[in-house]
Amino acid sequence: MAMGKHGGDEQRSLFIRSSDLRSSPGHPFYQRLNRLLAEHGFDRFAEERCARFYAATMGRPSLPPGVYFRMLMVGVFEGLGSERGIAWRCADSRSLGEFLGFGPTEATPDHTTLSKIRQRLDVEAHREVFGWVLALLAEHGVVKGSTLGVDSSTLEANAAMRSIVARADGQSYEAFLAELARSSGIATPSRADCARLDKRRPKKGSNDDWTHPHDPDARITRMKDGRTHLAHKVEHAVDLDGGAIVGVTVQPADRGDTTSVFETLTEAVEQLQEAVPDGAAQAVVLDKGFHSDDVLVSLAEVDLTGYVSEPQRPRRRWRGRAEAQRAVYANRRRIQGRRGKALLARRGELVERSFAHAYETGGLRRLFVRGRDEITKRVLGAALTVNLMLLMRTLHGVGTPRGLQGRLLRALETSLHALIHLVSHTLGPIAGPLDECGTPTRQAAAA
Repeated sequence: MAMGKHGGDEQRSLFIRSSDLRSSPGHPFYQRLNRLLAEHGFDRFAEERCARFYAATMGRPSLPPGVYFRMLMVGVFEGLGSERGIAWRCADSRSLGEFLGFGPTEATPDHTTLSKIRQRLDVEAHREVFGWVLALLAEHGVVKGSTLGVDSSTLEANAAMRSIVARADGQSYEAFLAELARSSGIATPSRADCARLDKRRPKKGSNDDWTHPHDPDARITRMKDGRTHLAHKVEHAVDLDGGAIVGVTVQPADRGDTTSVFETLTEAVEQLQEAVPDGAAQAVVLDKGFHSDDVLVSLAEVDLTGYVSEPQRPRRRWRGRAEAQRAVYANRRRIQGRRGKALLARRGELVERSFAHAYETGGLRRLFVRGRDEITKRVLGAALTVNLMLLMRTLHGVGTPRGLQGRLLRALETSLHALIHLVSHTLGPIAGPLDECGTPTRQAAAA
């Protein structure tokens, strides 16, 4: 067979028939997910809930809500945080175009259209679609909602520290440092002089004094890796019976966990009342960052059993605080029992897993939108996708598109190990003991 050559200067055909286009067989995971959404009327529900944001007769048809939410799903499945990356990936893949409902000759939506639809739909519409997915999980028995685990994480804002300005007069941080250097005796301060002077200043990044002009909701925060960034805080409430996310809130990064937890619990309880009408939250599991007298007393007042990990503290004096003493001691007894230890371990596993799926592999650890409402929309889109992962894993054994890649290899490995085990049991009395590869051991060979 002769070697083919690249014809770089050949004249390409100007027109091509659609019947000559090679059709993609489609991705089996996206096909099954589309079939699941179609069986339960996802597109009809999304269009009914979002109809008020579209004009009845004006202009050409816009992006359907079902396609918009599918593109948010693609972002989490493919690990793409930016809408530009999502639009490029959908345009580049025929299987994703089929998942969105576009033929081989139709163009998928660009990132501008995706951004406009996100800005058009409000937070409540995203919350209703998230609740629809949660009700779907409850229909398949994945959500019970009796025991909730809550934890928080930080997301890096789409804002740079060097762009912050003073809240009082809008002066930039660089201009403030230059003025400070001149007042200390440096006539013409360089950037190195300003950096050296800034390094020696204590408590220089106060959110009371500084803000970002384009993202005022972002807060100066020390991240888990030790870096200082403008960030937002996201809190998840997770059903510890099945692992589904039942409530999501986005809050200022400088707000303490003991203050923000009740907003997340309220959101979770409201979602569970719609998804599981017969169920009710009975217990809440929290880590030591949420431990305080007010939190424990408030949980007892609303008939929620708290399992809150207690930090190491010196002996306390309870004079005049009998109610807080009872709440703290009762919580201490619960977390030291077998059930309490099991729930705390399960909270650490399931809640951290939801963060990993939504923000690490989902690509949203670094945000590309600004404003609390816009971030909440993207976070809700990530949370409902994580819940669909859980449902697909429950129904089909695979929760992500990439999970199918190694499934055949794992099946072959399982079959090979079963064959080796069978041979070792069959030939064991004759050939002596075999190692894990199926060959006689050194002792058997010597015998």
